[in-house]
Amino acid sequence: MEDEYTILASSGESLFKDRGSKFFGYVFPVESEEEVGFYLDQIRELHPKARHACYAFRLGQKGEIVRSNDDGEPAGSAGKPILNTLTSRGITNILGIVVRYFGGTLLGVPGLIHAYKEATSSALLEATFQTRIVTQRIEIFHSFELTQPVMRLIKHYQIHVLAQLYEELPGLLCEVRLAFLPTVLDELNDLYGVSWRYENN
Repeated sequence: MEDEYTILASSGESLFKDRGSKFFGYVFPVESEEEVGFYLDQIRELHPKARHACYAFRLGQKGEIVRSNDDGEPAGSAGKPILNTLTSRGITNILGIVVRYFGGTLLGVPGLIHAYKEATSSALLEATFQTRIVTQRIEIFHSFELTQPVMRLIKHYQIHVLAQLYEELPGLLCEVRLAFLPTVLDELNDLYGVSWRYENN
């Protein structure tokens, strides 16, 4: 569904070798660019003698914030393959870093693209993922006589009740899946004696 997105739940790492060069791949779950900087510093401390620490990340529900960095490798040969691998899996809130130790043999741009992609893909195999669902919080108020139809609606659309509210009428603070929200609101509007509002409105 459109209101679902996949994030990285746990980190993974890998080692890919090609003609003497070693590529250490890492993926980390991140929620902000500050976290990206933290992990980059950690990896650079872990590999002080490595020639390159190339990376890419995606943030936001739709992966709308993206960055990649070749860190001295030929343009487009490192950061972009890492980013393309993350994007092709549909994963967001993720940082991919690949550290390279040069083995003495030039791999050429196609060889580098392959190596950075493989190191990232292998690290992803060691990680775990989580599906998140976009929700909207609403407050529902109803008379006592309408408790049953409201509860039926809540059960049918798997609405999560967060808290009970007490104003002029008893109410519920609920979390509704975004994909179901228009239908839920239409059905609430059809129930005479039921009112609703977005949280904090």
